[in-house]
Amino acid sequence: MTTSLPSEPFGQTPAGHEAALFTLENDRLRVRIADFGGRMVSVEAPDRQGQRAHVLLGFDSVSDYLAKSASFGTLLGRFANRIAGGSFALDGQTWNLSRNSGDNTLHGGAVGFDKSVWTVVSAIAEPVPRLVLSHLSPDGDQGFPGELTVQATYELDADTLSLTFEARTTKPTVVNLSVHPYFNLGGPGEVLGHEVTIAADAFLPTDAVQIPTGDIRSVTGTPFDFRQPTLLGARIRQPDPQLFHGLGYDHCFVLGTDASEPAVRVHDPMSGRVLEVFTNQPGVQVYTANKLTGAFAGHDGVVYRQSAGLALEPQDFPDAPHHANFPSTVLRPGEVYRRFMRYRFGVM
Repeated sequence: MTTSLPSEPFGQTPAGHEAALFTLENDRLRVRIADFGGRMVSVEAPDRQGQRAHVLLGFDSVSDYLAKSASFGTLLGRFANRIAGGSFALDGQTWNLSRNSGDNTLHGGAVGFDKSVWTVVSAIAEPVPRLVLSHLSPDGDQGFPGELTVQATYELDADTLSLTFEARTTKPTVVNLSVHPYFNLGGPGEVLGHEVTIAADAFLPTDAVQIPTGDIRSVTGTPFDFRQPTLLGARIRQPDPQLFHGLGYDHCFVLGTDASEPAVRVHDPMSGRVLEVFTNQPGVQVYTANKLTGAFAGHDGVVYRQSAGLALEPQDFPDAPHHANFPSTVLRPGEVYRRFMRYRFGVM
């Protein structure tokens, strides 16, 4: 007999949909995932003394997430990050999108995947905890062409939480799926004391409204060089125009590793916790929660201020439809979009 994942009510959406919260747990990690936005709600991981604590910023209900916004933990789509001007051209036709970040489209538009209650395909606890969610985005949703069918699979295996996406379309379209977890391996406080390594020789500079310029710039000699372990806060206050644009780090790093090697490694010296991120995506957006203001509190009553978390979002390049030198994000009928990201937790 198949054992189901434990679940509990998570609140109601404005449209009246009842959301559920699922627990994936083993002897190392306890992870909670909501079908509302398919979001990571919490991750509890042990420190070097074996004491579990929250290492993910999050909240306790649908209403909390709707009030706080900021994409906490949610699945991102149809297009993670930004599309300049809220439009793109494909096969000779221009598609006008929902504009929700000035004149630009951010994370799929005003009603992105974060606002939907995803369909639970399966929720099993054995042999390893696994939650499979699906979502159907209709043709024209937020202006994007084609009916897009997406499946997101969360799996907890030993010390690793994996997320795998598959997507299919009925018309040529653009797709860039990701997830937006804010990590803090030390618990309450800032992440600027975390030691970070990123397997990236280059990053994507942006303009003042954080749209990529199209350049692929070497990290050498810049505050964006994390090829060797570096404290996250070591250079974040340097007078670099790119840091002004993002109010800190909020940039896509161009990954140079294959999927068998960590794209990002984070170590908190105080707790001893380590997080390694693996992915087959070409980039990872690194965001130091620069716009959190301390206006609200999350798990355990912790107030979330600037640099309270580190968002690590494996993804295709932002604004790729406007830059021929970026990897293509076009998906056509008959093709299958497949991407994965793995978050492995340990101690040292």
